[in-house]
Amino acid sequence: MLTGLLDTEGIRKDFPILDRLVHDGKKLVYLDNAATSQTPRQVIDALSEYYENYNANVHRGVHVLAEEATAGYEGARDKVAAFINAPSRDEVIFTKNASESLNLVANMLGWADEPYRVDRDTEIVITEMEHHSNIVPWQLLAQRTGAKLKWFGLTDDGRLDLSNIEEVITEKTKVVSFVLVSNILGTVNPVEAIVRRAQQVGALVVVDASQAAPHMPVDVQALQADFVAFTGHKMCGPTGIGVLWGRQELLEDLPPFLGGGEMIETVSMHSSTYAPAPHKFEAGTPPIAQAIGLGVAVDYLTSIGMDKILAHEHAMTEYAIGRLLEVPDLRVIGPTTAEERGAAISFTLGDIHPHDVGQVLDEQGIAVRVGHHCARPVCLRYGIPATTRASFYLYSTPAEVDALVDGLEHVRNFFG
Repeated sequence: MLTGLLDTEGIRKDFPILDRLVHDGKKLVYLDNAATSQTPRQVIDALSEYYENYNANVHRGVHVLAEEATAGYEGARDKVAAFINAPSRDEVIFTKNASESLNLVANMLGWADEPYRVDRDTEIVITEMEHHSNIVPWQLLAQRTGAKLKWFGLTDDGRLDLSNIEEVITEKTKVVSFVLVSNILGTVNPVEAIVRRAQQVGALVVVDASQAAPHMPVDVQALQADFVAFTGHKMCGPTGIGVLWGRQELLEDLPPFLGGGEMIETVSMHSSTYAPAPHKFEAGTPPIAQAIGLGVAVDYLTSIGMDKILAHEHAMTEYAIGRLLEVPDLRVIGPTTAEERGAAISFTLGDIHPHDVGQVLDEQGIAVRVGHHCARPVCLRYGIPATTRASFYLYSTPAEVDALVDGLEHVRNFFG
């Protein structure tokens, strides 16, 4: 008997898509939550409400629709700030996704004055398990500035190798950027040890919390990071909305990434001055409806309780790993215990290519992810072409794990 599970029967009623039948009447088994979560009716209704009743631009109008839209948009900022325990609502910047949030930080640091400026005499540190969104922006910054890019490697069991932390993070290190929970390995990284070393040398810390914010309590003050990025569509929100949290004093000192309307204070033909954060970093018309939807998603997750969601996913992950390891020839890529890991499990199945595994599972109504998962260096590290990934969320059930295991047996039989 599994303990710690949520009332998934009640929760699933909020997600109309989970009742869908696919491929000639097969019940949908959705196990691709690390790519994007499903959206509850409450968020869908909020989006419809906005477009049907108060669709207008924010901050600029004095008419009733503009005022209501502004209240909804800025109210969402308040909700997100409370959700991550931000000291100030003005530290919450809305972007279109976590990738844009990370690019925003990389570009700010490339254009910044001392003491934050990244240049040819400095170093950037990332890890081998990063999503491409936390690799490519730093590669671009290093190429543009001449900074040296360094990274932590991986152990054989899918964890960060911090044995040489003092050689990787040095006095030249300007920024350390790493994922809180790996989207491919499921590993929960030791934030405290990395932050402690970064602070010793005066480096800024950037945390990609895209796979953490939907699944566990995230307290930006407890993390002691300088920037935290995450995205809405993985946490019951709409697509097209992301968040960057940054420490107030940094946001005040760093230059904007994008120029345009709303991010300015005064403009002349000779020069411009900028609005205070967060508007300084939100040029142009923002994702208004999406931010409002994210605010409702935050309400939804908070009403259930992030501690309860974490406990549910821990139980689900423990059960899933146990069942998957019963499948002959299956190899879990990453930690094989539920401790210190999230609810995304990547695996290979003998010599069967993951794309073939995913296609046969799809024919049975089981939706998983296949490929590099935007983390190709991990696949190279473990000598595999790709993986199949099953990922769980607050509405996932043990019966869906059983369906996956039965489906994998069908895959093995199909390929002999």
